[in-house]
Amino acid sequence: MAYIKSLYFTRNAFDNPTHNENADIIVKRMVSAVERLEELVVYCPFSQSGLASWLSLAGPSLSHLELRMDNLGDNTIRHESPSKLDCVGAAMNLETLKLWGVLIECTPKWDVFHKLRILEVVGARLEDSAVNAVIQACPNLTRLLLLGCEGVHSISINLPYLEQCKLDFYGLGNCTLTLISPRIESLEVQGCSVIRVPETNRLKNLSISNSAGRVYMIDFGNLEALEFLSMRGIQWCWAAICQMLKLASDVKHLYMKVEFTGNYDALQPFPEIDFVDFFNSHPKLRKFDIHGAMFAALCQKNSLKHVDSEFVIPCLEEVFITVRSPLNAEQKMSTLESLLKYGKNLRSMVIKILQMKGSHNSADDFFDEICRFRYMHQCYRICALRDGNHCVDFLAKTDAKSNVPLVIVDSTPTEMDGLLLADAMGT
Repeated sequence: MAYIKSLYFTRNAFDNPTHNENADIIVKRMVSAVERLEELVVYCPFSQSGLASWLSLAGPSLSHLELRMDNLGDNTIRHESPSKLDCVGAAMNLETLKLWGVLIECTPKWDVFHKLRILEVVGARLEDSAVNAVIQACPNLTRLLLLGCEGVHSISINLPYLEQCKLDFYGLGNCTLTLISPRIESLEVQGCSVIRVPETNRLKNLSISNSAGRVYMIDFGNLEALEFLSMRGIQWCWAAICQMLKLASDVKHLYMKVEFTGNYDALQPFPEIDFVDFFNSHPKLRKFDIHGAMFAALCQKNSLKHVDSEFVIPCLEEVFITVRSPLNAEQKMSTLESLLKYGKNLRSMVIKILQMKGSHNSADDFFDEICRFRYMHQCYRICALRDGNHCVDFLAKTDAKSNVPLVIVDSTPTEMDGLLLADAMGT
Protein backbone atom coordinates (compact mmCIF):
# COMPACT_ATOMS: atom_id res chain seq x y z
CA MET A 1 0.00 0.00 0.00
CA ALA A 2 2.41 2.61 -1.29
CA TYR A 3 -0.02 5.55 -1.30
CA ILE A 4 -1.48 5.12 2.18
CA LYS A 5 0.16 7.35 4.78
CA SER A 6 -2.37 7.21 7.66
CA LEU A 7 -4.17 4.51 9.64
CA TYR A 8 -7.03 5.27 12.05
CA PHE A 9 -8.64 2.70 14.36
CA THR A 10 -11.80 3.75 16.21
CA ARG A 11 -12.77 2.74 19.74
CA ASN A 12 -15.02 -0.13 18.62
CA ALA A 13 -13.09 -1.13 15.50
CA PHE A 14 -12.56 -4.72 16.69
CA ASP A 15 -15.53 -5.38 18.95
CA ASN A 16 -16.47 -8.42 16.83
CA PRO A 17 -13.21 -9.82 15.42
CA THR A 18 -13.18 -12.80 13.06
CA HIS A 19 -10.88 -15.84 13.23
CA ASN A 20 -10.09 -15.06 16.89
CA GLU A 21 -7.80 -12.20 15.89
CA ASN A 22 -7.43 -9.32 18.33
CA ALA A 23 -6.51 -5.68 17.72
CA ASP A 24 -2.79 -6.33 18.20
CA ILE A 25 -2.67 -8.82 15.32
CA ILE A 26 -4.93 -6.91 12.92
CA VAL A 27 -3.24 -3.54 13.44
CA LYS A 28 0.20 -5.14 13.01
CA ARG A 29 -0.86 -6.74 9.74
CA MET A 30 -2.16 -3.43 8.38
CA VAL A 31 0.86 -1.46 9.58
CA SER A 32 3.23 -3.94 7.94
CA ALA A 33 1.35 -3.58 4.66
CA VAL A 34 1.94 0.17 4.47
CA GLU A 35 5.18 1.09 2.75
CA ARG A 36 5.85 4.26 4.75
CA LEU A 37 3.34 5.03 7.52
CA GLU A 38 3.35 8.64 8.73
CA GLU A 39 0.24 8.83 10.93
CA LEU A 40 -1.12 6.21 13.33
CA VAL A 41 -4.21 6.81 15.49
CA VAL A 42 -5.40 3.97 17.75
CA TYR A 43 -8.43 4.38 20.03
CA CYS A 44 -9.26 0.68 20.34
CA PRO A 45 -7.80 -1.42 23.22
CA PHE A 46 -4.32 -2.82 22.66
CA SER A 47 -1.52 -4.43 24.66
CA GLN A 48 2.03 -3.36 25.38
CA SER A 49 3.40 -6.13 23.19
CA GLY A 50 1.09 -5.13 20.35
CA LEU A 51 2.21 -1.50 20.50
CA ALA A 52 5.86 -2.56 20.59
CA SER A 53 5.40 -4.69 17.46
CA TRP A 54 3.68 -1.88 15.51
CA LEU A 55 6.31 0.69 16.37
CA SER A 56 9.15 -1.70 15.58
CA LEU A 57 7.78 -1.71 12.02
CA ALA A 58 6.62 1.88 11.55
CA GLY A 59 8.33 3.86 14.30
CA PRO A 60 11.09 5.48 12.20
CA SER A 61 8.64 6.87 9.61
CA LEU A 62 5.88 8.07 11.97
CA SER A 63 5.41 11.82 12.37
CA HIS A 64 1.99 11.70 14.12
CA LEU A 65 1.04 9.21 16.83
CA GLU A 66 -2.18 9.28 18.84
CA LEU A 67 -2.97 6.53 21.35
CA ARG A 68 -5.77 5.84 23.79
CA MET A 69 -3.71 4.07 26.44
CA ASP A 70 -6.56 3.18 28.87
CA ASN A 71 -4.19 2.12 31.64
CA LEU A 72 -5.24 4.37 34.52
CA GLY A 73 -7.21 1.64 36.29
CA ASP A 74 -4.85 -1.25 35.47
CA ASN A 75 -2.58 -2.05 38.42
CA THR A 76 -0.61 -4.61 36.40
CA ILE A 77 0.94 -1.99 34.14
CA ARG A 78 3.08 -0.69 37.01
CA HIS A 79 5.10 -3.89 36.70
CA GLU A 80 5.28 -4.00 32.89
CA SER A 81 8.73 -3.68 31.42
CA PRO A 82 8.84 -2.13 28.98
CA SER A 83 5.63 -0.20 29.56
CA LYS A 84 3.37 1.18 26.85
CA LEU A 85 4.90 4.57 27.47
CA ASP A 86 8.41 3.13 27.08
CA CYS A 87 7.40 1.68 23.69
CA VAL A 88 6.57 5.15 22.36
CA GLY A 89 10.30 5.88 22.42
CA ALA A 90 10.71 3.75 19.28
CA ALA A 91 9.06 6.51 17.22
CA MET A 92 11.88 8.99 17.55
CA ASN A 93 10.95 11.11 14.51
CA LEU A 94 7.54 12.12 15.84
CA GLU A 95 6.36 15.68 15.33
CA THR A 96 3.01 15.22 17.14
CA LEU A 97 2.27 12.91 20.08
CA LYS A 98 -1.18 12.66 21.70
CA LEU A 99 -1.88 10.29 24.61
CA TRP A 100 -5.23 9.60 26.29
CA GLY A 101 -5.78 7.92 29.66
CA VAL A 102 -2.11 7.42 30.46
CA LEU A 103 -0.33 6.66 33.72
CA ILE A 104 2.94 8.59 34.05
CA GLU A 105 4.24 7.63 37.48
CA CYS A 106 7.65 6.35 36.37
CA THR A 107 10.13 8.09 34.10
CA PRO A 108 9.73 6.55 30.62
CA LYS A 109 12.76 5.04 28.93
CA TRP A 110 13.02 7.58 26.16
CA ASP A 111 15.81 9.29 24.33
CA VAL A 112 15.25 12.86 23.20
CA PHE A 113 12.42 13.62 20.74
CA HIS A 114 14.24 16.33 18.79
CA LYS A 115 11.53 16.71 16.13
CA LEU A 116 8.51 16.70 18.44
CA ARG A 117 6.60 19.98 18.25
CA ILE A 118 3.21 19.08 19.76
CA LEU A 119 2.61 17.05 22.92
CA GLU A 120 -0.92 16.51 24.25
CA VAL A 121 -1.75 14.38 27.29
CA VAL A 122 -5.44 14.07 28.22
CA GLY A 123 -6.79 12.30 31.31
CA ALA A 124 -3.59 11.28 33.06
CA ARG A 125 -2.30 10.40 36.50
CA LEU A 126 1.11 11.93 36.99
CA GLU A 127 4.07 12.00 39.34
CA ASP A 128 6.11 15.19 39.48
CA SER A 129 9.48 13.70 38.56
CA ALA A 130 8.03 11.57 35.75
CA VAL A 131 6.09 14.34 34.02
CA ASN A 132 9.04 16.72 34.34
CA ALA A 133 11.25 14.06 32.69
CA VAL A 134 8.73 13.64 29.86
CA ILE A 135 8.79 17.38 29.18
CA GLN A 136 12.60 17.47 29.27
CA ALA A 137 12.68 14.72 26.62
CA CYS A 138 10.80 17.05 24.25
CA PRO A 139 13.00 20.18 24.20
CA ASN A 140 11.67 21.68 20.96
CA LEU A 141 7.95 21.74 21.71
CA THR A 142 5.90 24.65 20.40
CA ARG A 143 2.58 23.40 21.85
CA LEU A 144 2.02 21.60 25.16
CA LEU A 145 -1.33 20.44 26.56
CA LEU A 146 -1.79 18.58 29.84
CA LEU A 147 -5.55 18.31 30.34
CA GLY A 148 -7.54 16.59 33.07
CA CYS A 149 -4.38 15.50 34.87
CA GLU A 150 -4.13 14.61 38.55
CA GLY A 151 -1.34 13.96 41.01
CA VAL A 152 0.84 16.96 40.17
CA HIS A 153 2.27 19.01 43.04
CA SER A 154 5.10 20.87 41.35
CA ILE A 155 5.85 21.16 37.66
CA SER A 156 8.78 22.91 36.00
CA ILE A 157 8.71 23.65 32.28
CA ASN A 158 11.77 25.00 30.49
CA LEU A 159 11.10 24.99 26.75
CA PRO A 160 12.76 27.68 24.62
CA TYR A 161 10.42 27.33 21.62
CA LEU A 162 7.08 26.87 23.40
CA GLU A 163 4.35 29.18 22.08
CA GLN A 164 1.10 27.64 23.37
CA CYS A 165 0.61 25.95 26.73
CA LYS A 166 -2.59 24.70 28.38
CA LEU A 167 -2.45 23.02 31.80
CA ASP A 168 -5.50 21.62 33.59
CA PHE A 169 -4.77 19.90 36.92
CA TYR A 170 -7.29 18.09 39.12
CA GLY A 171 -6.94 17.83 42.87
CA LEU A 172 -6.69 20.32 45.72
CA GLY A 173 -5.66 23.24 43.53
CA ASN A 174 -2.30 23.60 45.26
CA CYS A 175 0.08 22.91 42.38
CA THR A 176 3.18 25.06 41.85
CA LEU A 177 4.09 25.98 38.27
CA THR A 178 7.35 27.40 36.97
CA LEU A 179 7.40 28.13 33.24
CA ILE A 180 10.45 29.47 31.41
CA SER A 181 9.61 29.90 27.75
CA PRO A 182 10.62 33.21 26.14
CA ARG A 183 8.40 32.62 23.08
CA ILE A 184 5.19 31.84 24.97
CA GLU A 185 2.16 33.56 23.39
CA SER A 186 -0.81 31.75 24.94
CA LEU A 187 -0.99 30.29 28.46
CA GLU A 188 -3.98 28.70 30.20
CA VAL A 189 -3.55 27.35 33.74
CA GLN A 190 -6.14 25.63 35.95
CA GLY A 191 -5.44 24.24 39.42
CA CYS A 192 -2.24 26.07 40.41
CA SER A 193 -1.84 28.17 43.55
CA VAL A 194 1.65 29.50 42.76
CA ILE A 195 2.57 30.52 39.21
CA ARG A 196 5.95 31.84 38.08
CA VAL A 197 6.46 32.87 34.46
CA PRO A 198 9.40 35.29 34.28
CA GLU A 199 9.69 35.63 30.48
CA THR A 200 6.46 36.98 29.00
CA ASN A 201 7.41 39.59 26.41
CA ARG A 202 5.35 37.81 23.72
CA LEU A 203 2.44 36.65 25.88
CA LYS A 204 -0.87 37.71 24.29
CA ASN A 205 -3.46 35.45 25.95
CA LEU A 206 -3.43 34.49 29.63
CA SER A 207 -6.05 32.54 31.56
CA ILE A 208 -5.66 31.62 35.25
CA SER A 209 -8.32 29.68 37.15
CA ASN A 210 -8.51 27.57 40.27
CA SER A 211 -11.81 25.82 40.92
CA ALA A 212 -10.64 23.82 43.95
CA GLY A 213 -8.03 25.83 45.85
CA ARG A 214 -6.87 29.43 45.97
CA VAL A 215 -4.39 31.42 43.95
CA TYR A 216 -1.74 32.56 46.43
CA MET A 217 0.97 34.11 44.32
CA ILE A 218 1.66 35.05 40.73
CA ASP A 219 5.02 36.20 39.36
CA PHE A 220 5.08 37.31 35.74
CA GLY A 221 7.51 39.31 33.66
CA ASN A 222 6.62 42.11 31.28
CA LEU A 223 3.03 41.83 30.02
CA GLU A 224 2.98 44.75 27.61
CA ALA A 225 1.93 42.46 24.72
CA LEU A 226 -1.02 40.98 26.67
CA GLU A 227 -4.37 41.35 24.89
CA PHE A 228 -6.62 38.93 26.81
CA LEU A 229 -6.63 38.17 30.55
CA SER A 230 -9.03 35.81 32.33
CA MET A 231 -9.03 35.56 36.14
CA ARG A 232 -11.38 32.91 37.55
CA GLY A 233 -11.78 30.87 40.69
CA ILE A 234 -13.37 30.54 44.08
CA GLN A 235 -10.65 32.42 45.97
CA TRP A 236 -7.65 34.57 45.08
CA CYS A 237 -5.42 36.34 47.54
CA TRP A 238 -5.96 40.06 47.18
CA ALA A 239 -2.24 40.66 46.61
CA ALA A 240 -2.32 38.27 43.65
CA ILE A 241 -5.32 40.06 42.14
CA CYS A 242 -3.70 43.48 42.55
CA GLN A 243 -0.41 42.28 41.11
CA MET A 244 -2.12 40.69 38.13
CA LEU A 245 -4.18 43.80 37.35
CA LYS A 246 -1.13 46.02 37.75
CA LEU A 247 0.96 43.94 35.35
CA ALA A 248 -1.88 43.74 32.81
CA SER A 249 -2.31 47.50 32.44
CA ASP A 250 -2.37 47.30 28.62
CA VAL A 251 -4.87 44.44 28.35
CA LYS A 252 -7.67 44.81 25.79
CA HIS A 253 -10.10 42.09 26.95
CA LEU A 254 -10.48 41.44 30.68
CA TYR A 255 -12.58 38.63 32.18
CA MET A 256 -12.94 38.68 35.98
CA LYS A 257 -14.90 36.00 37.81
CA VAL A 258 -13.46 35.43 41.28
CA GLU A 259 -15.90 34.86 44.13
CA PHE A 260 -13.81 35.62 47.24
CA THR A 261 -10.48 36.88 48.43
CA GLY A 262 -8.55 36.17 51.66
CA ASN A 263 -5.08 34.81 52.39
CA TYR A 264 -6.19 31.81 54.43
CA ASP A 265 -9.09 29.37 54.62
CA ALA A 266 -11.57 32.09 55.61
CA LEU A 267 -13.34 33.50 52.56
CA GLN A 268 -13.33 37.30 52.55
CA PRO A 269 -15.32 39.75 50.43
CA PHE A 270 -13.47 42.02 48.05
CA PRO A 271 -12.34 45.42 49.27
CA GLU A 272 -13.56 48.49 47.46
CA ILE A 273 -12.22 49.04 43.93
CA ASP A 274 -12.01 52.67 42.84
CA PHE A 275 -13.88 53.08 39.55
CA VAL A 276 -11.72 55.89 38.20
CA ASP A 277 -8.41 54.34 39.25
CA PHE A 278 -9.40 51.03 37.71
CA PHE A 279 -10.18 52.40 34.26
CA ASN A 280 -7.32 54.90 34.32
CA SER A 281 -5.01 51.96 35.01
CA HIS A 282 -6.36 50.05 32.00
CA PRO A 283 -6.68 52.68 29.27
CA LYS A 284 -6.63 50.19 26.36
CA LEU A 285 -9.49 48.05 27.69
CA ARG A 286 -12.02 47.32 24.94
CA LYS A 287 -14.04 44.38 26.25
CA PHE A 288 -14.84 43.94 29.94
CA ASP A 289 -16.52 40.85 31.49
CA ILE A 290 -17.09 41.23 35.22
CA HIS A 291 -19.06 38.86 37.44
CA GLY A 292 -20.71 38.82 40.84
CA ALA A 293 -18.51 39.84 43.75
CA MET A 294 -15.97 41.69 41.65
CA PHE A 295 -18.67 43.87 40.12
CA ALA A 296 -19.99 44.52 43.63
CA ALA A 297 -16.50 45.70 44.66
CA LEU A 298 -16.55 48.19 41.80
CA CYS A 299 -19.92 49.50 43.03
CA GLN A 300 -19.03 50.50 46.59
CA LYS A 301 -20.11 53.80 48.12
CA ASN A 302 -16.84 55.67 47.56
CA SER A 303 -15.76 54.14 44.25
CA LEU A 304 -17.08 57.08 42.21
CA LYS A 305 -16.08 59.97 44.45
CA HIS A 306 -12.92 60.82 42.46
CA VAL A 307 -14.69 61.36 39.14
CA ASP A 308 -13.86 64.70 37.52
CA SER A 309 -15.03 66.41 34.36
CA GLU A 310 -12.03 65.22 32.34
CA PHE A 311 -12.42 61.54 33.18
CA VAL A 312 -13.20 59.27 30.24
CA ILE A 313 -13.01 55.55 29.47
CA PRO A 314 -11.41 55.93 26.04
CA CYS A 315 -11.43 52.50 24.36
CA LEU A 316 -14.18 50.49 26.08
CA GLU A 317 -16.57 49.05 23.47
CA GLU A 318 -18.27 46.03 25.08
CA VAL A 319 -19.34 45.32 28.67
CA PHE A 320 -20.81 42.10 30.05
CA ILE A 321 -21.97 42.32 33.68
CA THR A 322 -23.31 39.49 35.81
CA VAL A 323 -25.21 40.53 38.96
CA ARG A 324 -26.00 37.93 41.60
CA SER A 325 -27.30 40.02 44.49
CA PRO A 326 -29.77 42.91 44.80
CA LEU A 327 -27.79 44.41 47.70
CA ASN A 328 -26.40 47.94 47.29
CA ALA A 329 -28.72 48.48 44.36
CA GLU A 330 -28.20 52.25 44.38
CA GLN A 331 -24.43 51.94 44.01
CA LYS A 332 -24.81 49.34 41.27
CA MET A 333 -27.17 51.55 39.31
CA SER A 334 -24.75 54.44 39.70
CA THR A 335 -21.94 52.31 38.30
CA LEU A 336 -24.05 51.29 35.31
CA GLU A 337 -24.86 54.94 34.65
CA SER A 338 -21.17 55.82 34.87
CA LEU A 339 -20.19 53.16 32.35
CA LEU A 340 -22.62 54.66 29.84
CA LYS A 341 -21.66 58.22 30.69
CA TYR A 342 -17.88 57.92 30.53
CA GLY A 343 -17.53 55.08 28.02
CA LYS A 344 -17.44 57.33 24.99
CA ASN A 345 -16.94 54.46 22.53
CA LEU A 346 -19.21 51.94 24.24
CA ARG A 347 -21.11 49.92 21.62
CA SER A 348 -22.85 47.22 23.66
CA MET A 349 -23.74 46.34 27.24
CA VAL A 350 -25.13 43.06 28.58
CA ILE A 351 -26.52 42.86 32.11
CA LYS A 352 -27.26 39.36 33.32
CA ILE A 353 -29.11 38.86 36.60
CA LEU A 354 -28.70 35.38 38.05
CA GLN A 355 -30.23 33.36 40.88
CA MET A 356 -32.58 36.04 42.19
CA LYS A 357 -35.91 34.49 43.13
CA GLY A 358 -38.90 36.31 41.76
CA SER A 359 -40.65 36.17 45.16
CA HIS A 360 -37.83 38.04 46.88
CA ASN A 361 -38.89 41.68 47.31
CA SER A 362 -35.41 43.16 47.05
CA ALA A 363 -34.75 41.17 43.88
CA ASP A 364 -37.99 42.46 42.38
CA ASP A 365 -37.11 46.01 43.39
CA PHE A 366 -33.68 45.70 41.83
CA PHE A 367 -35.09 44.39 38.58
CA ASP A 368 -37.54 47.30 38.59
CA GLU A 369 -34.55 49.63 38.87
CA ILE A 370 -32.94 47.92 35.89
CA CYS A 371 -36.15 48.36 33.91
CA ARG A 372 -36.30 52.05 34.84
CA PHE A 373 -32.67 52.33 33.79
CA ARG A 374 -33.71 50.90 30.43
CA TYR A 375 -36.51 53.40 29.91
CA MET A 376 -34.36 56.33 30.98
CA HIS A 377 -32.09 55.45 28.09
CA GLN A 378 -34.88 54.98 25.56
CA CYS A 379 -34.76 51.20 25.57
CA TYR A 380 -37.19 49.11 23.64
CA ARG A 381 -38.04 45.45 24.02
CA ILE A 382 -36.54 42.94 21.57
CA CYS A 383 -38.24 39.82 22.93
CA ALA A 384 -39.57 38.34 26.16
CA LEU A 385 -39.62 34.73 27.26
CA ARG A 386 -40.90 33.08 30.41
CA ASP A 387 -39.12 29.93 31.56
CA GLY A 388 -40.79 28.34 34.61
CA ASN A 389 -40.48 30.74 37.56
CA HIS A 390 -37.77 32.75 35.86
CA CYS A 391 -38.29 35.59 33.47
CA VAL A 392 -35.88 35.97 30.59
CA ASP A 393 -36.16 39.55 29.37
CA PHE A 394 -34.08 40.84 26.48
CA LEU A 395 -34.05 44.58 26.02
CA ALA A 396 -32.13 46.79 23.64
CA LYS A 397 -31.44 50.45 23.77
CA THR A 398 -30.60 53.02 21.16
CA ASP A 399 -29.24 56.16 22.78
CA ALA A 400 -28.95 59.24 20.58
CA LYS A 401 -25.56 60.06 22.05
CA SER A 402 -23.85 56.69 22.38
CA ASN A 403 -25.93 54.30 20.20
CA VAL A 404 -25.40 51.54 22.79
CA PRO A 405 -27.50 48.37 22.53
CA LEU A 406 -28.38 47.24 26.03
CA VAL A 407 -29.41 43.64 26.73
CA ILE A 408 -30.87 42.72 30.11
CA VAL A 409 -31.38 39.15 31.23
CA ASP A 410 -33.08 37.82 34.36
CA SER A 411 -32.67 34.06 34.40
CA THR A 412 -30.98 30.94 35.58
CA PRO A 413 -28.29 30.46 32.89
CA THR A 414 -29.16 27.94 30.21
CA GLU A 415 -27.89 27.10 26.75
CA MET A 416 -31.01 28.76 25.34
CA ASP A 417 -30.02 32.00 27.09
CA GLY A 418 -26.76 32.01 25.18
CA LEU A 419 -28.50 31.49 21.86
CA LEU A 420 -31.05 34.20 22.52
CA LEU A 421 -28.37 36.59 23.73
CA ALA A 422 -26.36 36.02 20.58
CA ASP A 423 -29.46 36.65 18.51
CA ALA A 424 -30.32 39.79 20.45
CA MET A 425 -26.80 41.14 20.07
CA GLY A 426 -26.72 40.31 16.38
CA THR A 427 -23.74 37.96 16.68
